[in-house]
Amino acid sequence: MPNAALDLSVPATDAADPRLIVALDVPTVAEAEALVARIGDEAVFFKIGYQLAFAGGLHLARDLKASGRKVFLDMKLLDIDNTVARGVENVVRMGVDMLTLHAYPKAMRAAVEAARGSDLCLLGVTVLTSMDAGDLTEAGYAMTPGQLVERRAAQARDAGMGGIVCAANEASAVRAILGSDMAIVTPGIRPAGADHGDQKRVMTPAAALTAGASHLVVGRPISAATDPASAARAIRLEMAHL
Repeated sequence: MPNAALDLSVPATDAADPRLIVALDVPTVAEAEALVARIGDEAVFFKIGYQLAFAGGLHLARDLKASGRKVFLDMKLLDIDNTVARGVENVVRMGVDMLTLHAYPKAMRAAVEAARGSDLCLLGVTVLTSMDAGDLTEAGYAMTPGQLVERRAAQARDAGMGGIVCAANEASAVRAILGSDMAIVTPGIRPAGADHGDQKRVMTPAAALTAGASHLVVGRPISAATDPASAARAIRLEMAHL
């Protein structure tokens, strides 16, 4: 696979804050490599989701790991127990750092057992940050987003998961449920004044960390910036005070 834009011979430095996860939500591996190169040592942790995974992103995940970076595979797995377990086993072999699955109790228990003894942090996705109360009602849930998030968080804790994914404005309530050891990964992070896009439950980086988030996922505010390195640096500096 060509790596013209990403110099894999140069390991990531220790300057970046590993709590900042940059979403590589771009159409091609070449564009992802170019974005990583433009960000430079301002970020060390990168998220690969469906869009990039289906365009060769799983190979890129291995390359990023080989270069000393961290990788969050946002696959949101959900299937019968055996299928989830076999998928998690293969992700463990890839050596990535984080993997998401939908926070259904049976799926989480199967994933935890499959990942046992590894360093893979399994994250349960509670309620997507693009969804609000009306969306949940339409989907057949008789709960508010906050109620469903708290229920899923408790189930993730009981299943032995490494953490959950939730909106930053739910992080405080979730932290009280999970305690201090589990990860709380919050997408929908938008610096003050940034466009919310299709996100409905958003928060600034400083507010999210103060609320109890352990990791922040930032996509378009960095990837769509004229200078992605400067955008990442501004967020990192905001995070450094907390």
